[in-house]
Amino acid sequence: MNDAAPGNQDRGSDPPSRRSVLRTTAGVAGAAGLGFGVLGATPAAAATPSAEDTGSTPPRQGRTMAGVPFERRSTVRVAIVGLGNRGGSMIDLFLALPGVRVTAVCDPVKAKTERAVAKVVAAGQPSPAVYASGEHDYEKLCERGDVDLVYVATPWDLHFAMARTALLNGKHVGVECPVAMRLDELWALVDLSERTRRHCMQLENCCYGRNEMRVLRMAHAGKFGELLHGAGAYNHDLRGLMFSPTYYEGPWRRLWHTRLRGDLYPNHGFGPVANYMDVNRGDRAVSISSFGTPALGLAEYREANVPRSDPSWKETYIESDRTISMVRTARGRVIRLEHDVSTPHPYSRINSLGGTKGVFEDYPERIYLEPDHSDDRWADFSAYADEFDHWLWKEHADPPGGHGGMDYIMVYRLMQCMRLGLVPDFDVYDAATWTAPVPLSHASIRANGAPQRIPDFTRGEWRGARPGVDSVKPE
Repeated sequence: MNDAAPGNQDRGSDPPSRRSVLRTTAGVAGAAGLGFGVLGATPAAAATPSAEDTGSTPPRQGRTMAGVPFERRSTVRVAIVGLGNRGGSMIDLFLALPGVRVTAVCDPVKAKTERAVAKVVAAGQPSPAVYASGEHDYEKLCERGDVDLVYVATPWDLHFAMARTALLNGKHVGVECPVAMRLDELWALVDLSERTRRHCMQLENCCYGRNEMRVLRMAHAGKFGELLHGAGAYNHDLRGLMFSPTYYEGPWRRLWHTRLRGDLYPNHGFGPVANYMDVNRGDRAVSISSFGTPALGLAEYREANVPRSDPSWKETYIESDRTISMVRTARGRVIRLEHDVSTPHPYSRINSLGGTKGVFEDYPERIYLEPDHSDDRWADFSAYADEFDHWLWKEHADPPGGHGGMDYIMVYRLMQCMRLGLVPDFDVYDAATWTAPVPLSHASIRANGAPQRIPDFTRGEWRGARPGVDSVKPE
């Protein structure tokens, strides 16, 4: 049973019936239009909206999910769909938290579900239900009555369908990046979240990085003055991993380089900077212009490292080796996004923020602020730790898990919000906004850099200030 406490329900948190939602959302993609064609179209054919189409705003079908809290519960019951590199490691973090139970796991590779079950049992929890009967067994998992949150960590192609299924079955859903690959899918998730009264969240771990959270609090405290510009990126040499026969379950990630030319993975860079600038909370992203280099890196790597007998030799890569995008906000700020996984490059998310009083740049971390500094030399960012580190990092100074602890902080905070009945730090509008550069950067590059309008997924509610990742520690 769900032990949601009386009196802690959101504004109409009980979801409508699955049949009623299906009836009213049938044809959502057609209603939204957006130049994508039908949902079954191939990504390459469906990913080129016109600038006029991408600015259209379909009518709201439900009520806003901005500011809607979770139902309070003493135990959060989690189902994990996808148990590969990401899901197989994230299960450890869910199991490390009190008040969290893993009740179901799903992956078509049986050996992965067996390893997950062993971890759950070793943590002292009952053996979870297992769904390993093909690519669609997650649909049965989502029908279970003992699941509060479906966590999706699968190849990108599947994210939209899995999030949609979870919402239709009355489950909150958290999805690894990106939440979907097309604009009509993003609109469909916004509408479904509003109609089902369930949260659909992009689980962007980089928003919970220690540096990112410190910069966020400093920005909100006015240390940077009036904000002017920011930058974020995913520059990560993945050539060896994308051609590895064992790292990914099949060539799914590499195949996206045969379909789209734009920024395939904007969330890690965009999410934190959007938080700094209160995007969807007083400002909004209004347009994106993107440019891409020739696609040479993967073919050169294949030539030097992959035998001619490998199936990858049948592939033709069109994804720009480096994509550079400029996002403009309603308040006139600019955000630079970069994506490069196909050429030699030390890892960097750039993570920069500038305003009228100074600038922060990461990789390596450095800062220059007036009146604190006056010698035109970069200063020590750690000097601001005591005053501006987020309470989550002060409470968990040495968190377990990968990516420097940000994964644990993200899971801890999400589970805390669900247990205490709090509003989540980000919602479906953030998920859609942070992911919109995927199709729109592709469209802009194909249009020789012409600006593409970013839809207002909040339908005007971005003008109001509201809390986000810069949260107050609950009492």
